[in-house]
Amino acid sequence: MKLDFIDIGVNLSHKSFNKDRQAVINRAVAAGVSTMIVTGTSYKSSIDGQKLAQQHPGILFSTAGVHPHDARNCDEQTISSLRTLAAHKEVVAIGECGLDFNRDFSPRPVQEKWFEAQIQLACELNLPLFLHEREAHKRFTEILSAYKNQLDFVVVHCFTGTKEEARTYLDLGFCLGITGWICDERRGRHLQEIVKYIPLDKMMLETDAPFLTPRDMTEKPKDGRNEPAFLPHVAQTIAQILKKTPEEIASETTATAAWFFNLD
Repeated sequence: MKLDFIDIGVNLSHKSFNKDRQAVINRAVAAGVSTMIVTGTSYKSSIDGQKLAQQHPGILFSTAGVHPHDARNCDEQTISSLRTLAAHKEVVAIGECGLDFNRDFSPRPVQEKWFEAQIQLACELNLPLFLHEREAHKRFTEILSAYKNQLDFVVVHCFTGTKEEARTYLDLGFCLGITGWICDERRGRHLQEIVKYIPLDKMMLETDAPFLTPRDMTEKPKDGRNEPAFLPHVAQTIAQILKKTPEEIASETTATAAWFFNLD
């Protein structure tokens, strides 16, 4: 039985895919990853993602947003431009946006300002939010809580936090994106426990390719690059942890993603 997956976060516009992007998409579809959402992390990459999605209708969709690393380059025109871009049918969420207090590539007050502006844009357009949070849980939650009555669809992408943080997000009604981080016997061990407490109707799967290649793959790519075709491996790991079949994980997380992003 061929399983059907939605990869909710793949950086297909990344330069590492420039030489074989179409082959990567083909391999993903052949592996059962029939739908992929291309992550926008800056205005430029958001445009690139939308154009890619336009070229692959029904297979690729995209998000429109500015990552906290790039928030220092935002201004009011950026938000206006994202608003215009989000009018395209391929764009199914605002983001990747949020806070990153680990690297602080953008000053924290600047991150907060443009994070809130993108939350407001999602509320205005009634679009889901695709979020990034690293070492900023308290402030991140404070900002989002002010909009909880206006936000119906929020996913914390690439969740790697604590059980308490997961519980906070779930209590707010958020979904959590799980990546190949869970396949790492060193860094992902805590996540293997946390995933047991995440309802499948609040869980979505993603590769975050070309990053976060599953560490426990038997045959790893020579260049170390992750691909959306590897998403079934992530699902297999989750199935083993939850003592479910891969079919159950595929069916339920795909249904959650299709509902969340309003995909046909």
